[in-house]
Amino acid sequence: MRPSDVQLTQQGELRHFLSIDGLSREHLQRILKLAESFASVAGKPVKKAPLLRGKTVVNLFFEPSTRTLTTFDLAAKRLSADVLNVNLRDSSVNKGESLLDTLRTFEAMHCDLFVIRHPSSGAAAFIASRVSENVAVINAGDGCHAHPTQAMLDMFTIQLHKPNFASLRVAIVGDIAHSRVARSEISALRLLGTRDIRVIGPRTLIPRDIECRGVRAHYDLEEGLRDADIVVALRLQREKMSDVFLPGEKEYFRLYGLNVERLEAAAPGALVMHPGPINRGVELDSSLADNPRSLILEQVSHGVAVRMAIMAMTLGAVQLQDP
Repeated sequence: MRPSDVQLTQQGELRHFLSIDGLSREHLQRILKLAESFASVAGKPVKKAPLLRGKTVVNLFFEPSTRTLTTFDLAAKRLSADVLNVNLRDSSVNKGESLLDTLRTFEAMHCDLFVIRHPSSGAAAFIASRVSENVAVINAGDGCHAHPTQAMLDMFTIQLHKPNFASLRVAIVGDIAHSRVARSEISALRLLGTRDIRVIGPRTLIPRDIECRGVRAHYDLEEGLRDADIVVALRLQREKMSDVFLPGEKEYFRLYGLNVERLEAAAPGALVMHPGPINRGVELDSSLADNPRSLILEQVSHGVAVRMAIMAMTLGAVQLQDP
């Protein structure tokens, strides 16, 4: 089952948030618009909005996470929801319980929203196709397939600095083959009108059919970075690859690692992003990670507002006019 088959209502509103694919530019613009209104909550003495009061959000993470889990947790609490973070290492899943049985258990507790991170591609869509009508599902990353909330927080961050998506030149550097972030970001950028999207990395880490997604592949870092406005570095996902993909981290950094000097090939004022966690000295040097041109911590901060927006929309707590 494709995520697009279940994530929208018959009226075209968000029922679940599973993938950027299947959404329209208007859906993305509505998320960004609502996130902008939620961004101000962080600066208030009482960092709360009552939109999800009485709702229960369950964070079901079958993979380790720090940034995604904590920002979802904080986003739900700032919307006044009750939050349950399930420690799956101590759950019945490790005793042989099926994914569906785990789901039914939480449904029996009258939970309203499941935030799912799972190592299998399609897991979130599988769950969304089987939940009750009054339950929503948000994909917090499934296998190598999609990470749509990360893509949206990155779009929000980019928009604050370079709002004209149509004129942007974006370079995504690194492990494209295993990156659900790259797939979701390419889809989001294309929907928002970006025409110049490049992926850069060794041939073993760039899918052969990647140009079918409307991007250009580069195997030379300087060539791929030339005149780029936004540079997104990706984490090397060594847990998903064997040595055949990569000779070693030092060799990778020598050819594709980012630092201040190499960024000079990009456009003046180019900005750097990374979904985290960073492997310093592998994907990028500390001189760049901690540089004023780095938006990495800003991405984390905006993740709360964007995830608040997506939670509120999937649970029908807001009605937005067309942007």
